[in-house]
Amino acid sequence: TTTASLSTLSPAAGRRFALSSTSLSFSSHRLTTTPAVLRLRAAAASRTPTRRRASSRIAATIAVGDKLPDATLSYFDPADGELKTVTVSDLTAGKKAILFAVPGAFTPTCSQKHLPGFAEKAGELRAKGVETLACVSVNDAFVMKAWKEALGVGDDVMMLSDGNLELTRALGVEMDLSDKPVGLGVRSRRYALLAEDGVVKVLNLEEGGAFTSSSAEDMLQALG
Repeated sequence: TTTASLSTLSPAAGRRFALSSTSLSFSSHRLTTTPAVLRLRAAAASRTPTRRRASSRIAATIAVGDKLPDATLSYFDPADGELKTVTVSDLTAGKKAILFAVPGAFTPTCSQKHLPGFAEKAGELRAKGVETLACVSVNDAFVMKAWKEALGVGDDVMMLSDGNLELTRALGVEMDLSDKPVGLGVRSRRYALLAEDGVVKVLNLEEGGAFTSSSAEDMLQALG
C-alpha cells in the first residue's frame, strides 16, 4: 500500500500565500451596544464554562460487552463512485469488524500514522478474520474521499463519514473543540474497537486526539 507524507498530499503543500496589508485592514468604527446585544453577550458568557467542561470529559457511553448502537454513515463506493449509506448493523452483523475513528481528516497524526497504519496492516488483519475494516470521522463523505485519494490508501479501508455525529454521539465519544483556534468544532475522540456480530470485544479509547493505544498494531495484538 502506498502512503504519502504531508509534503506530498497536495500540490499546494508548503506554498506561501502573501496577503497585502490592504486585504487585512479593517475599518474602525464604534458599535452601539443595545440592551439586546448585552443580553446576547451574557447568554454566550454563561454557555462558555459548560462547553469547556464538555471538552474535558473522558468517559464514554460504550463499553466492552455492549452491543454497538445502530447509526447510518455515508461513503463513496469505490466500485461505482456513487455516494451511498450504510448502517453499523450492516457493517458488523455476523462479522468480525474493526472500526477506528480519527478526530479529523487531513490532520497530522491521522494522516501520518493512524490511517496509513491500518492500510498497511489490512492484509494481516484480514488474515485474522477481520471482514470489515473502516475509518470513521466527523467529516463529510467528500472530504473522506479526497483524504483517501491524497494518501493513496486504496480500498482496503472503508472511509466512513459521520458528518452528523450520529454514531459518535451514540457511543458517547464526542469532544468539543470549539474553543480551539483551528475551527474543528465537535469531533470524535480517537479510538479503535473490535466487534464480533455487533458486540464490542475490544475498545481502545484515547484521551482526546492522543495516539497511544488505537493503532493497527494494537488491534493485531488484541486479536492474538
